[in-house]
Amino acid sequence: MARPDEMTFVPLGGVGEIGMNLYVYGFGNGPQRRWLMVDLGVSFGDEEHLPGIDLIMPDVRFLEKEKKNLVGLVLTHAHEDHFGAIIDLWPKLKCPIYATKFSASLFAAKLASERNPPKIPVTVVPSGGRIDLGPFNVEFIPVAHSIPEAHALAIRTSVGTVVHTGDWKIDLTPIIGKPTDEARLRQLGDEGVLALIGDSTNAVREGQSPSEAEVAKNLAALMKAARGRVAVTTFASNVARLRAVAEAAQACGREVVLVGRAMERVVQVARETGYLDGIPAFRGADLYGHFPPDKVVALCTGSQGEPRAALSRIANDDHPQVTLNKGDCVIFSSRTIPGNERSVGGIINGLINQGIEVITDRTHMVHVSGHPRRDELREMISWVRPQLLIPVHGEALHLFEHGKLARACGVPKVLICKNGDLVRLGPGDSAVIEQLPSGRLYKDGSILEESKSRAVVERKKLSFAGAVFVAFAITDKGELVDDPEIDLAGIPEKNSGGEPIDDILFDAIVTTIEGLPKARKRDPDAMAESVRRTVRSVVQEHWGKKPLCYVHALTV
Repeated sequence: MARPDEMTFVPLGGVGEIGMNLYVYGFGNGPQRRWLMVDLGVSFGDEEHLPGIDLIMPDVRFLEKEKKNLVGLVLTHAHEDHFGAIIDLWPKLKCPIYATKFSASLFAAKLASERNPPKIPVTVVPSGGRIDLGPFNVEFIPVAHSIPEAHALAIRTSVGTVVHTGDWKIDLTPIIGKPTDEARLRQLGDEGVLALIGDSTNAVREGQSPSEAEVAKNLAALMKAARGRVAVTTFASNVARLRAVAEAAQACGREVVLVGRAMERVVQVARETGYLDGIPAFRGADLYGHFPPDKVVALCTGSQGEPRAALSRIANDDHPQVTLNKGDCVIFSSRTIPGNERSVGGIINGLINQGIEVITDRTHMVHVSGHPRRDELREMISWVRPQLLIPVHGEALHLFEHGKLARACGVPKVLICKNGDLVRLGPGDSAVIEQLPSGRLYKDGSILEESKSRAVVERKKLSFAGAVFVAFAITDKGELVDDPEIDLAGIPEKNSGGEPIDDILFDAIVTTIEGLPKARKRDPDAMAESVRRTVRSVVQEHWGKKPLCYVHALTV
């Protein structure tokens, strides 16, 4: 008797972490199983732990092997943690992509800004539309979030319906776009929902996320009270916030100047798609200096302390066109993403030291989250009434708290999984049935590296303990032809007693070479390994750290 078709779910990124979202739904059995991808995003590198790494992406080797069974990639919205890996990873998969108009347009603009980008077609689906992809029927349900056209997905198969929330919140007064479609979600609950795969970002926060309308009101009041120049920094993709800044500026007779390429790109797409209708054209940074201080607002990139972004350059007095002076005001209409606290704090302190007023969400409501707090999670559960809830889009604590809340709301089953866990959703009891390959890829310059690649591993070590390079030539009898050459990188010049470390190493290397048995002296590789061990041991003795050591022994 043939096994019944199963509906399955596997996260390949986005579970146990915030960012790098990649969720995959399966239908069928064995080699006949078809796969549907939802989102393909990035996380951002951390200079402290991953020096030189710009982006982190999910490892898609499992999907590469299954690409003949891959029916498509559906995008919930156009934030980098949900679509930022497409340009790098799509060439490995070459599957159809489906998105609504704003997401498709922003992706096209991002693609156009790349050097020699691949041609990646995207099929535009209307908000509220439905598409058939193999055994899956996918419906795009509007939800409120901090970017236009965010959608939850109703994914239907013959086994049942899954609601994949994507990023969402309840906002009855969004500045742009539609509120979360409660009526449609309730209808799905009435029809019966097999599983709810839900955003857990704010599962530790009680209450309900405030509305974008409250932020807009506060921005207008702050701008009206300001006497000098005002700079506002926010996430470039938050078009509602850009519109709120523009309307506040218009109300008090200020011109808006755009500063930063990412901001320019989003504004262009927002105008093309109608989300900035009625807003006067923004001015370029080259016109900033032409306006009196009380007649200008600079809308800047750099809310996360990025060193090359506009605000960082302005704070360091390094921007060619935009300056701030004592008495001016900077509003951080954003939250600091964990890991960026030090760089953002450095900018804030630098601005304050220059006599510039800095306003953040710690003292004023100038930012609200685009994710649901606990009351909103309860609402979603009450609308959808799922048989099973799987928390995603969160670290371990967020997933645990979301699961605990769901149980308290009477959800019959909660399943907490990890990246790579293949979960059977139905028919029958839901459970983890297999572990699929998962992991991380690192964008290192223009190259994608595996997480265990030599370059990534060694750079971590280099950043902690530096390196020593040793080169010497020996005769066929193992005698030194000349003095060894030593070069230290990232290592103190002198020890705590004031002795030069390279002199100490020179003596230790010569002593090691001369003290080797004749057999080892005739083997350049064995000699190099002995010198390497000596160098690391001596540096540790005098510094307390073991550096990387590279030895080149040349026989002449």
